[in-house]
Amino acid sequence: MSLDTVKNEDTVLRIRNLNPYITLHVDSTLLYNIEINKNPSHYFWYLKNSPLGLKINKDNGLLTFKADKSYFLSGRLKYDYPYKVNVGVQNMSNPKENTDTTFTIVFFTTEIIPSHVKASVNNTLFIEEGDTVSFKVDCDAGSFPIETISFFSNIPIRNYTVVRKCDDDFTWTVPFDFIKESDSVKQKLLLLYFVGTNKFFSKDTTVVKVFVKDALNYPVMLDEYNKTLKQVTNYILQLKYAFVQLDKKVKSTKNTRTTFDMTTASTALGGTIFSSAASAGAQTAGKILPSAGVALVPVKETVAPPKNAEQNSASLVRSSIKRLEYMERENSLTPEKDMEIVKKINKLKDEMKQIQIQLIDIPIDENSMMTEEQLNDYFNSKKVNKKYRLKGK
Repeated sequence: MSLDTVKNEDTVLRIRNLNPYITLHVDSTLLYNIEINKNPSHYFWYLKNSPLGLKINKDNGLLTFKADKSYFLSGRLKYDYPYKVNVGVQNMSNPKENTDTTFTIVFFTTEIIPSHVKASVNNTLFIEEGDTVSFKVDCDAGSFPIETISFFSNIPIRNYTVVRKCDDDFTWTVPFDFIKESDSVKQKLLLLYFVGTNKFFSKDTTVVKVFVKDALNYPVMLDEYNKTLKQVTNYILQLKYAFVQLDKKVKSTKNTRTTFDMTTASTALGGTIFSSAASAGAQTAGKILPSAGVALVPVKETVAPPKNAEQNSASLVRSSIKRLEYMERENSLTPEKDMEIVKKINKLKDEMKQIQIQLIDIPIDENSMMTEEQLNDYFNSKKVNKKYRLKGK
């Protein structure tokens, strides 16, 4: 190689002594002077993508770093992580004359600081069915940070957000059937395990204890209450129509018997008048007419026998209607969330079932020819109230 060739090569700006891979112990100091093949006084130095604390003197290319432990404890720097840094130099008079390269710096420590997994809530929680558990799974970074997090629990659960790494959120809504009706206790302990693993498969586990209490599924119970109330209301309307039919039968029988009684009385009175007459024929008629009136009595009993059964049935149906209407008012819900809704549903169902058994022999026509307003007007009329009013002894 000639001297002219060497001279031409030296005219190209280049870095002469940079180590492409630098390892540095924590709490140590890096002093590394980068050299070029030209007079450094005419050039300035710069860094790109440098980790926190790494600096370069722009005039002489002195690379410095003080790897303070606090950087790693705070998580701003990581152990055993390759930081790839760009370093460059440029002529201050001629911007086109420049060069750059890269090197990798890795920090290590002989002191092993364990990394820990922790939850952003207390380790013991008390909730009810229907509530939502939500918290963040954090990590305390040590010498080797947590890279993956796995999850399991002592009781299988569904519909939760999966935690895979630090700072992920865990969210789970407790279903209302978490505690079964067959369970002897109304509270269960759920253990949530979060296991963090670093690159060397060292593990750290945090456990969150969740005590779940039995709770009322109010929206479902409210829907059940409304269905039960509608059933009771419809049954009351059926009973009112049955009452109307029974009452009309009683009224028809009473009118027929009254007609017979008036006829019998008229016949007896006519016999008395004719027996006082002067003629023999009239006196004979007067003797016959009372006997005819007496003969009408068995005819009356045959044609229109007393409707005591219908009267009693109508009274029973009426009292049952009054009872159900009272139970409707007594078991109405409070404006706020009524925590006794289950008891009230059961009371309405039990009362209606008892009345259905009591009135099992009374025919109930579901195809009423009267409107609800007509039934209520008939049932609550003054005449009907007076007729079926309870009389004191």
